[in-house]
Amino acid sequence: MNRLASKRQLPIGIQTFRNIRAGRSYYVDKTPFAMRLVEEGSRYFLSRPRRFGKSLFLDTLKELFEGSRDLFEGLAIEPHWDWSVRHPVVRLSFGKGDFTQPGYLHKNVMARLGVVERAAAVEGCHDTAPERFDHLLRALHARTGRRAVVLIDEYDKPILDALSDESVARANRNYLRGLYATIKECEPHVRFCFLTGVSKFSKVSLFSGLNNLDDITLDPSFSSICGYTERDLDTVFADRVEGLDRERLRDWYNGYSWGGDERVYNPFDVLLLLKKREYRNWWFETGTPKFLVDVLAKREAGWHRLDGMLASDEVLSKVDVEEMWAEALLFQTGYLTIAGKESRRGRLRYRLGYPNREVRESLNRALLDRVLGSAGAGDAQSDRLHEILQAGDLAGLEEHLRALLAGVPYQWHARNPMRRCEGWYASMLYSGLVGAGMEVRAEESGSRGRADLCVRGAGRAYVFELKMREGAGAEGALEQIKARGYADRYRGRGEPIHLVGVEFSAETRNVTRFETETIR
Repeated sequence: MNRLASKRQLPIGIQTFRNIRAGRSYYVDKTPFAMRLVEEGSRYFLSRPRRFGKSLFLDTLKELFEGSRDLFEGLAIEPHWDWSVRHPVVRLSFGKGDFTQPGYLHKNVMARLGVVERAAAVEGCHDTAPERFDHLLRALHARTGRRAVVLIDEYDKPILDALSDESVARANRNYLRGLYATIKECEPHVRFCFLTGVSKFSKVSLFSGLNNLDDITLDPSFSSICGYTERDLDTVFADRVEGLDRERLRDWYNGYSWGGDERVYNPFDVLLLLKKREYRNWWFETGTPKFLVDVLAKREAGWHRLDGMLASDEVLSKVDVEEMWAEALLFQTGYLTIAGKESRRGRLRYRLGYPNREVRESLNRALLDRVLGSAGAGDAQSDRLHEILQAGDLAGLEEHLRALLAGVPYQWHARNPMRRCEGWYASMLYSGLVGAGMEVRAEESGSRGRADLCVRGAGRAYVFELKMREGAGAEGALEQIKARGYADRYRGRGEPIHLVGVEFSAETRNVTRFETETIR
């Protein structure tokens, strides 16, 4: 028999627990988490990035409460669950639909409630969603004698999809607030509730009527409730990872953390790699929200400072229609993750960082595309910069940087006052360097100050200092690198160290002075 033909199927794009278990598909057992949720509480909220397995976990809960024992044979929860007790399940998913159209959300909700009603032989008797939802939950309890289980998938998608039109997004948020408040109002009729989504909207704005949810997003004990662990690859996918370079696999797709010690792999990337045997930006290519790139491109502090920044749990929750914090958006959507924890004045802070190579390089190339106004521009710029840095071509570096800045459309400068900020020029260069696959550190601290950008790769080191030109008497960028010893940490390694001082003008929007020196 052909060896590959005997292997199980990779569940790419399959979000239905029954299809995975009934077919010959690989399955990572997440039922211990389900058991713990049921034992410890009854109202939960979980935020995770897209394509991380939220829908599959929700469907697992559905089959569990409906008593589908045959599907759980051999799984951790099977001997510990009371299969004689079955609960009615109301599952609502907002994964499909055009929520940018005013009034569409109401039609969508009413249609989904209608599907549940028909399946349960319950007659709907209201033309408003909260009242119809309320009637459904009460009727299910009365008919079965068991309290209902409410599972809501992609709870925030109607808002996120409409962010380009704030009035529609606000209307969708307010509509959902009333719908979700029904769950608390019907508490005597609800056994268990679980909501999942990408973003964590403010409790005040969206969950004011449902304020009894236990948010397990940053709970260390549930940090691997979605995603694959190292152990999962060693056991469940042992036959498939054979022959792969595990260090390369970790570099590309591992690194996600939500507060626990264990880091997880992006499951979508892993499954595509195991099928195609090719390292690509599989997850990133499935769709990065345009609004996210727009928010970053206009960030006044510059996006080069995001990797390594400190944030509190309050900051990581600051997402709403009227206020989109770049840090929170990047974390919640999976473009930044928790790299570590620190205590500052008795308060917990999270050190954020890019999870892996795929996200780090792809996002920065996308930012260059957005600013330069052309799809693929980021790839072209990063590829050329890679060649220049590999060769140590300093003259080519100056030419490239001038061409990069000259390629920014006038309209972008007219709409964004950031062109007068030193951080914007640092961010443009940073994105090019990261997209080129170089090891880049922004604002690396030394004993006498911080270098703007430090870069290593191909047996070379580069130390950049960037300045907005302030006058003839101001200290030059290259002079500052040498005076403050920014390159000292790289000495003694036997590799060339290129000192690069660059000065810019807000008027010309380009380089006015470019000086270099090479030392060892």
